[in-house]
Amino acid sequence: MNYFAHAVRFLDGDPYFLAGTATPDWMAVADRPVRVRARLALPVAEQDPEERTRQVALGALQHLHDDAWFHATRGFAEVTGTLARRFREHFGPDDAMRCGFLGHIVTELLLDAALIERQPALLDRYYQRLREVDPEGVQGAVNRMARGRTCRLSLFIPLFLRERFLFDYLEDRTLLARLNRVLQRVQLPPLPDTAAELFPDARCLVRARVGDLLPAAHFGTVYG
Repeated sequence: MNYFAHAVRFLDGDPYFLAGTATPDWMAVADRPVRVRARLALPVAEQDPEERTRQVALGALQHLHDDAWFHATRGFAEVTGTLARRFREHFGPDDAMRCGFLGHIVTELLLDAALIERQPALLDRYYQRLREVDPEGVQGAVNRMARGRTCRLSLFIPLFLRERFLFDYLEDRTLLARLNRVLQRVQLPPLPDTAAELFPDARCLVRARVGDLLPAAHFGTVYG
């Protein structure tokens, strides 16, 4: 799951909890060696004297829990497998590692896109709620529950809010640019412009499988 799928159920809750649902993904961009860990977040969520710190920890735990069940669903296995195969057919069998990664990440980004398409106003709401948090406070909470310490997260959060790059997932050209940034971070070759030819069919596939990717027990109240 990506940012919006993690957060969409919690837009009316505590903004620090909402920020917590983003922290594992934020750290993967802002300071990759510093990883949020459930075994460290749990005691913070249960015992920290500061409410906002507890809420960040609870949100991070929610993110980790959701990722675990999402990646175990049949829908995720089938959609990522189909997309990986289509990328291999396009780029050739020698590109298997990148194509496998693309099957995973494209599924997650297009799932966010499918949810945004259904109720675009909720993405504006997401950014509005995150503007209520103090980036330094979120960073301090993360430093209580991560392997290692960061001083970069408080700088990244305002950038995340300014760029609003989740909107880029809605168009093939800007989606390609975002994917290439992800590939650069993980040291894989960038995609050529021809890769965008695969996106319309990929969008149709993910739209058709939203109900398999996000079980109604978790998301029915928002996207029933």
